[in-house]
Amino acid sequence: MKIVYNKIKNMRGNLITLTAEGVSLGELARVDLKNGESVYASVLRIEGDQVTLQVFQNTRGISTGDQVTFLNREMQAVYGDSLLGRRLSGSGEAIDGGPKVVGETINIGSASFNPVKRIVPREMVRTNIPMIDVFNCLVRSQKIPIFSIAGEPYNDLLMRIANQTDADVVIIGGMGLTFKEYQAFIDNAENAGTMDKTIMFVHRATDPTVECMLVPDMALACAEKFAINGKHVLVLLTDMTAFADAVKEIAVTMDQIPSNRGYPGSLYSDLASRYEKAVLVEGQGSITVIGVTTMPGGDVTHPVPDNTGYITEGQFYLHDGQIDPFGSLSRLKQLVIGKVTREDHGELANGMIRLYAESKKAREREAMGFKLSRWDEKLLHYSILFEERMMNLDVNYTLEEALDLGWQTLAECFEKNEIGLKNSLIEKYWPQEAVLA
Repeated sequence: MKIVYNKIKNMRGNLITLTAEGVSLGELARVDLKNGESVYASVLRIEGDQVTLQVFQNTRGISTGDQVTFLNREMQAVYGDSLLGRRLSGSGEAIDGGPKVVGETINIGSASFNPVKRIVPREMVRTNIPMIDVFNCLVRSQKIPIFSIAGEPYNDLLMRIANQTDADVVIIGGMGLTFKEYQAFIDNAENAGTMDKTIMFVHRATDPTVECMLVPDMALACAEKFAINGKHVLVLLTDMTAFADAVKEIAVTMDQIPSNRGYPGSLYSDLASRYEKAVLVEGQGSITVIGVTTMPGGDVTHPVPDNTGYITEGQFYLHDGQIDPFGSLSRLKQLVIGKVTREDHGELANGMIRLYAESKKAREREAMGFKLSRWDEKLLHYSILFEERMMNLDVNYTLEEALDLGWQTLAECFEKNEIGLKNSLIEKYWPQEAVLA
């Protein structure tokens, strides 16, 4: 039985408060306006008989005499193959001019997958980006953020990954996107020919704040259903700092006591409940989550990246248009490097990073005017090639091509006995036609 109330006591921002009984947290309600239109809201807080609801738009146009009907269900998303190629808002409405999305309705914001049913991942997600595939492998069912700052090409990086992944379904959750950013995702999917396996849930900067909070839940609820049905799903979320700011804004409106830098004390749980949706289900599919986290002022101690680092399995640092080889880390890479990839993978990656670290010291000596040794000159030449061939985000190599190019780069800069790698690997993979520069 649906409960109808005719008196709204208070309106503030996106929140309305009324006296009601028999409702539950997260329950969906419909507000019928005097002009015949309807808007939806969900129960956010219950204090005795005082119920606060979050409206999925601005409260402008709502009067205290409008009817509020509780629908006895949570917010739901639509699941099905009809989603593929579609663009939807944070509330699940089509925004691409196409027909209404039809399919199975599923609840959003459900509990994470049963840990007993999770299995240890053993498969690599290929991106054809050397700084990921060679040095910090992305593993199927991994949850990992991209730490960056505003203005960096993190959305371009996500698009590269979306274009070149072997996932069955790509779900993009955009939060606080400008029109230019939103259009870039559309153009990229169309130009790359990946639109038929892509689903977009988009909150634009001009959309209601509450929809920003719904985007990850919508995206992950659909991803979980696809995974249960045997699909490998890649979920790309940008930007989780915008999501956290939306949580903060709602908390402030509700007069919650703030924690660190104004964010609510629930921030860790709010982030973890989304990232923990990443899973590999035995005999079925998987969900891999990559979320962009912009760091205000580049501050990694900011509450959003700080909490994210405790939840996720590593991070990619993106600055100056490049993935930082020293700050980036994939904590699951050891599960695939040398096991499902080539035997030289781990040894070569470690050796190349070690030599690049030494080249940074050589650059410092050069900058300070010290006389450079022949070894310093080799390191400087190597650093140039390393940045051009490995760190450039525009290059596109398979893992095997990138490994071969790594050996080629070493051979062009050093003698065999200078690189500190195993002789057995050097004899097998050292280029025969290599010419030392």
